[in-house]
Amino acid sequence: MMQIVSSLKKRRTYYNIKKELPVSIENVIEIVEEITELVPDAFNMKSSRLVIVYGEMQNKLWDKIYDTFGGKVPREKIDSFLAGYGTILYFYDSKVVSDMQSKFPTYAANFPVWANQASGMLQLAVWSGLRELEIGASLQHYNPVIDKAVKELLNIPEEYVLIAQMPFGAIGEEPAQKEKEDIKKRVTIIS
Repeated sequence: MMQIVSSLKKRRTYYNIKKELPVSIENVIEIVEEITELVPDAFNMKSSRLVIVYGEMQNKLWDKIYDTFGGKVPREKIDSFLAGYGTILYFYDSKVVSDMQSKFPTYAANFPVWANQASGMLQLAVWSGLRELEIGASLQHYNPVIDKAVKELLNIPEEYVLIAQMPFGAIGEEPAQKEKEDIKKRVTIIS
């Protein structure tokens, strides 16, 4: 079996994570940086921006997210993310996107779409890479509600557009098995 297929099979949504890692945080940072460099972006615009938060800032981040929702998101749910070792925040740089729009006006409407596509590829690649390190993660989307609070807390440039949050940590529990789907409903073959 191809290594990429094997890696994708291991990648799951892990809600039960712990404030520890089976490897050093330096290993995590190294794999995130390497994957970020390798994942393609339309016109090679390099629009993706990642912020890795851990340590005391991990607690502050998820407490701030909880506070931003004013109790409308259950504390237990937020605490399950706070329980992780860290969180990767995925952004794209809107200045890079607008510069590309000016440079290539024919494709201007596509650059924000392409930035989101590149981020999606990067999220999946990092998620799979973390799992290869025996680290569990999940992908969360509390934006745009949390955007301003997160940017203020972490001193993030205003032109960064928050796309997703990926809490990660040691695997506390394996998720239930996924049911095999009838893939023919989603893949059409034409010859």
